[in-house]
Amino acid sequence: MDPIPIEPGQRYLTRINPKRIPHIFTDVLIIGGGIAGSRAALEIDPRLETIIVNKGKVTQSNSAYAQGGIAGVLDPLDDVTNHIEDTLAAGKDLCDRSLVEHVCHEAPQHIRELIEIGADFDTRDGKIALTKEGGHSHRRVAHALGDATGKEIMRALISAVHSRPSVQTWTKTPTIDLVTEEGKCRGAIIWNRYHGKTLIWAKQVILATGGAGCLFRESTNPPLATGDGHALAFRAGALLQDMEFMQFHPTVLYIAGGARYLVSEAVRGEGAYLRDCNGVRFMSEYHADQELAHRDIVSRAITDRMQKTDHSCVYLDLTHLKKSLIQERFPNINHVCASFGLDLSKDQIPVRPGAHYMIGGVKTDLQARTSVPHLWAAGEVTSTGLHGSNRLASNSLLEGLIFGAAAGKGASEAALNQPDQYSASLLSDWESEKGSDEDLNSKDLRNSLASLMWRDVGITRSASTLQNAKDKVDFWSRYVVNREFKNLSGWELQNMLLVSQLMISSAIERKESRGVHYRSDFPQTDPAFQKHISVISTH
Repeated sequence: MDPIPIEPGQRYLTRINPKRIPHIFTDVLIIGGGIAGSRAALEIDPRLETIIVNKGKVTQSNSAYAQGGIAGVLDPLDDVTNHIEDTLAAGKDLCDRSLVEHVCHEAPQHIRELIEIGADFDTRDGKIALTKEGGHSHRRVAHALGDATGKEIMRALISAVHSRPSVQTWTKTPTIDLVTEEGKCRGAIIWNRYHGKTLIWAKQVILATGGAGCLFRESTNPPLATGDGHALAFRAGALLQDMEFMQFHPTVLYIAGGARYLVSEAVRGEGAYLRDCNGVRFMSEYHADQELAHRDIVSRAITDRMQKTDHSCVYLDLTHLKKSLIQERFPNINHVCASFGLDLSKDQIPVRPGAHYMIGGVKTDLQARTSVPHLWAAGEVTSTGLHGSNRLASNSLLEGLIFGAAAGKGASEAALNQPDQYSASLLSDWESEKGSDEDLNSKDLRNSLASLMWRDVGITRSASTLQNAKDKVDFWSRYVVNREFKNLSGWELQNMLLVSQLMISSAIERKESRGVHYRSDFPQTDPAFQKHISVISTH
């Protein structure tokens, strides 16, 4: 179907005159330093100058927060065909089969490459220890530090990137806008804490900004996950698809006053039970795979059980597992729960679903190219066709690795063949008048948006809730989008409103239930919607 045309309100968030702000020139600009961005940097020819800009610190990313692990066929009793079929089954007929086959075949080699650069995975009897998560037919999830796989992978990748003299890493440097000229990406406007607005000209740009979980009140994501990359690419004219597909993780620690801490799916993979407030183990009422059903099924089951019992959460029960297993496999979860006085060998963990992984995003091909020349993308900001309408557990770090490497390789080859020429037209809409950001409480509006999205565009949706969300977000956008913000919170708010509009419009269009997208007014999967829904800017 044709893309949904959407008016983004404005093409650029800030007024600048390219002749009057600092200029920096580089060969490759990478926006985001998580697993995709870091892996891309390692693939770029050392003859080229590369800059990685991070909105926060190098250790702050969804990648670093990943607990469960990374999937790949490393057990001789398993087969790549099984990994392929498990991924396709999770995606509910919306995966790109050829791409899934490519990723699953590449997985073991990319995991071995991580080991070669220093990643230390947990082992058993001299071999990589493997666990099983929901939707997987075999044990194929490699993990590290028990339940802190992302932290260990990012430690190894960051160390490798820092060893490259040709790569600069800038922290606390948010990207405000991509710069395009004649339809091609030419660089970005960033905020440098020493120079303010700064224009980085780049031969090639790689977008690796991560997800958008903070659009929702309940989320496993760090505060930086505000959908910036989705908004940047959309304003630059890139095609986005599957924006209605936000995956909700079934088990997020739910304690009043505490952070919403992810409780890894591997906990259920090792045998934990889900019980309601009355102690009933309920998942058999919803699916034959019980606790190991796909995440969308478990999330809806938990939500339904909470409603039926009129209780704010359900409980994960590990008390029947060996205490030594809990301490060995889940040291971080054990530590967090202990800080709230919970002993996992005796006490149950209060949990409920939360926004976790953004499946939709910038449409890319097998080489990580977007629809905008000179712009590449990898990781959670993209829609590659791997996940379809529901991501299989532990396929996300894998996707970041494989397409990060592809983006780095493609951008490197392209940059090597480009001359050192930088010129740009003065874009008149950069100079348009905008209102002041004074008298606008962006924090209050951001909280209101997150509450609205959780209530009306969350796990269960309908025409009425989606229309209510659309009306409110459109109203807020009308008086926020044309303001000139001078700080990160304002730019994030503008991006969050835009990405919310894209998600809501796509969800309205998909009049069926498929994967993570569930509509109570269209509860069945409709073969007529076995297709992607795309959005594109009218600018």
